[in-house]
Amino acid sequence: MSGGNSYSVHPRDKPSHSLVPVSKSTPPSSEISYMDYINTTQMEPKNSTNVSSVFTHQVLPVLYAIICACAFILNGLAAWIFFRVPSSSALVVYLKNMVVADVLMLFTYPWRVVSDLGYGGLQLKLIVCRYTAVLFYLSMYTGITFMSLISLERYFKIVRSTSGASSFLQRVPVAKALALLTWGVMMFFMLPNAILTNQPMPKVFSCMALKSNLGRRWHEISAHFNVGIFWVAFLLMVFCYTSIACHVYRSYRRVQRGSSEAGRRSNRSIFSLLAVFVFCFVPYHVCRVPYTLSQRHKDGFSNHNRFMLFQVKEATLFLTALNVCLDPVIYFFMCRTFRESLLQKMSSVNRENRRPSIGTGLSISNL
Repeated sequence: MSGGNSYSVHPRDKPSHSLVPVSKSTPPSSEISYMDYINTTQMEPKNSTNVSSVFTHQVLPVLYAIICACAFILNGLAAWIFFRVPSSSALVVYLKNMVVADVLMLFTYPWRVVSDLGYGGLQLKLIVCRYTAVLFYLSMYTGITFMSLISLERYFKIVRSTSGASSFLQRVPVAKALALLTWGVMMFFMLPNAILTNQPMPKVFSCMALKSNLGRRWHEISAHFNVGIFWVAFLLMVFCYTSIACHVYRSYRRVQRGSSEAGRRSNRSIFSLLAVFVFCFVPYHVCRVPYTLSQRHKDGFSNHNRFMLFQVKEATLFLTALNVCLDPVIYFFMCRTFRESLLQKMSSVNRENRRPSIGTGLSISNL
């Protein structure tokens, strides 16, 4: 998904004599995007204001490149471990789907880096508008949905373990059906944004200008749907993990012996997912409120305020991208199968490295 304003053309994309901004009328409020992905140039009829900066065109691309490299290693390892173990529980099913969502989200980062650095020209920006931005948000909100499903599964397993709903939700076929339903619903709302971005290339580049009238309307519907997904997931997770924490605390107070370490492990497991969720996604969605208001009611915000809100929005969007590096922490603390497989793999690697060398210096394992 992408913004409805004119795209900020990097100096590499056009000769120096054309660096004077080209003004463009402000799109109607219904065309303003809740989910701007690429940098935009805001234009007022009499006073143009470029919201791009060194931060958005130079610093952020480098940071995205760094997390892309780190996430490639971490998620590659997570995928290698998870898809070698059977889906023996609902939790494992949801975590495997989170890995898939993270890998798809990770695929969009190189496109953004190259585009923000000013390479690839308008054709690359078209690819970002039509495909990779849509994939970014599809993956992000699918991952958020699976986080909420994990919290719900944990709640019924720990707090409502004797209820009929608990046994129903713990079944692997049910978890697989919910996973398929999640992907199906998210694709239904998100993929039309790529299909309906089908208009000819405009003279002044704008992702929203590439959309048909139906595409603009669908863009707004899907944006509202995604925001609703986030807030429902956030409230559900707060309720579930608060209930779990209270339940664990009461159980610990009743037992009171030999359970301190078990209690600490439970707390780490419970709150690792909530901590990652709050750190990565809450700042961005809180920032969306004033940023969207600045887009819809330009008279109430100065050029400087709109510029600063855009910088904050881009910074918080980076935190959402950082989620692909932090999700492996969730896998380690929440999934015993993943943790044991990872520790076993690390132990075997250490044993191999400690084996004595013979003759020409080749290790025994290489002979």
